[in-house]
This record gives sequence, C-alpha cells and structure tokens, in this order.
Amino acid sequence: MSGFAASTASADAGAYEAPSVAGRAIQAVVGRLVIIVPYLWLLVFFLIPFVIVFKISMSQTAIAMPPYTPVLGFEEGLSGFWRQLGELNFENYLWLTDDPLYFNAYVSSVWIAGVSTLLALLVGYPIAYGMARAPASLRPTLLMLVILPFWTSFLIRVYAWIGILKPEGLLNQLLIGLGVIDSPLVILNTHTAIFIGIVYSYLPFMILPLYSSLEKMDYSLIEAAQDLGCPPVTAFWKITFPLSLPGVIAGCMLVFIPAVGEFVIPDLLGGSQTLMIGKTLWNEFFANRDWPVSSAVAVILLLLLIVPIMIFQSAQARAQEQGR
Repeated sequence: MSGFAASTASADAGAYEAPSVAGRAIQAVVGRLVIIVPYLWLLVFFLIPFVIVFKISMSQTAIAMPPYTPVLGFEEGLSGFWRQLGELNFENYLWLTDDPLYFNAYVSSVWIAGVSTLLALLVGYPIAYGMARAPASLRPTLLMLVILPFWTSFLIRVYAWIGILKPEGLLNQLLIGLGVIDSPLVILNTHTAIFIGIVYSYLPFMILPLYSSLEKMDYSLIEAAQDLGCPPVTAFWKITFPLSLPGVIAGCMLVFIPAVGEFVIPDLLGGSQTLMIGKTLWNEFFANRDWPVSSAVAVILLLLLIVPIMIFQSAQARAQEQGR
C-alpha cells in the first residue's frame, strides 16, 4: 500500500509539474514576442522606408515614371549588385552643400521649431501644473479637454486659424471693436502666425508628459521647504522643476521633432515666403519632381532629428541611474 501511495503521489506531482513547465514555456514565448514586436514595427515602418529613401537619394533624375534611374537592383544578380554598389556616388548630397537654399531651410526650420517649443513649454507648464494640483475627481475632465482638439481634423483646425488671424478675421474685429487698435494687425503670412499654429497644434504633446511628471510628484516636499522658510519661487526652481525635468524633456522632444518637418502650418499660415524644410521637400517632390535630391534632403533631415532623440535617451538613462 505504501508503494502504491508513493507511486500515486509521484504521478500526481508529475501531473502538477507538467502545467508549470508548459506555463514557463508560454511565458518565455510571450516575453520574446513582447521584445520582437517593437523591433518588427521599427523594421517595417522605419528601417525599410529609410533604406528605400536612401536608395532613391543615390540615384539620378530621369524623365520616366518614377522620375529616377533605379540603383542597387538584383536584376544582374549578386555580382551586378556589388558592381552597382561600387559605382554609387553622392552627387545629390554634394548638390545640397552647393545650394544655400537647403542650408537656410534647415536653419530656419530648427529656429522656428526651437522657438515654438519654448513657447509651448511656457504655455503648457502652468496648464499641466494646474491640472496636477486640481482635485482628483476633476483631473479626468481636464485631461479630456486637453485631448479634445484631436477629435477634429488637424487640417480644419489650421484653416480655422486663417479665419481668426486674417486682416478681416475674428481677432482684428474683436480688437477694433474693443478700441485696442485702429487698423487691422498683419499676423497672417508671418512667423508669428506659424508660432501660433505650431504651439496650438502641438500643445497637448507638451502638456501630457508634463502632467504625468507633476502628477506623480510628492508635494509634501514643497510644504517642507516652505516650513523651512523657502520662498515659493525658490521652492519651484529647486524642487518642482527638477522633479518635472523628465516631462519637460519628453514634451520638448515631442514638439520639436515634428515641428522641424512641419509642412501644413507653414504653408497655410506662413505664406509663400516662409522657408522651412518641409515646404522645400514638397516642392522638390511635386513641383520640381526631383526625387533623388528631395530624398537626400529627407535623409539629412532624419539624421538631424536623430541627434535630439539620442540626447533624450541619454538623459533618460542618466535619470534612471540616478533613481537607482
């Protein structure tokens, strides 16, 4: 009987261990998928398109459809591919250095995006701070109000600003009616209109990371600093702002990176004289139909945007190390 009981117990134990082994195997597969899926996403939607654009940038313009001579093809086999690889040249990239238009477009884009990011930070920080200090029952409503503009088409919202900022628009009518000004202000088709459009369009991307950082902050630190005689302004710069710095960096990156390549806002609110790399790309692709040069412009733009991304990742890594 004892032997039978022992064998039964061992069988039960084996039956119990089998699901746990299978469960660990499933967990291992799921863990690998969690890691693989983001890399597949980057491969399909970033790396492959980038390789295609880089390949076009190495080709030459041609009167054909598509309007360039394909390079790095496998029509002649692997040996032909390696031969074409050795014959590649960087004429399109050298062309960008000879024409000051592209350099000025890059500089103007970075400057406009930088100023817009700073303005978005100055506007978004008080809003995010007020949301974080609001009663907990009111915060979901405030969050909904922040993301509410996304329920309307981006293009429609930009067109609405034309009706607001044009000389006979709502803003000038209001100011003239209040007696603030005597003649309409010229805002549309200026850099001021571009700043307004970018700050308005990308403000939620600044507010949400800031709110996430400020909402998790321990405000008893502020109370302790005030009890020790620290003025509110000093407490803000020594406690609140440093603790919210990850949100500041994330918000600035989320605004600056898309603003550099913005096309719709400069085209509609800035007028024909606005020089930004997004408009330059559009003109090269659709007006001049020079796909190789425009692809070279896009590759350099992407490389320029990688720098702030790397800075952001480095800052995040340092913050995590300090947190440990």
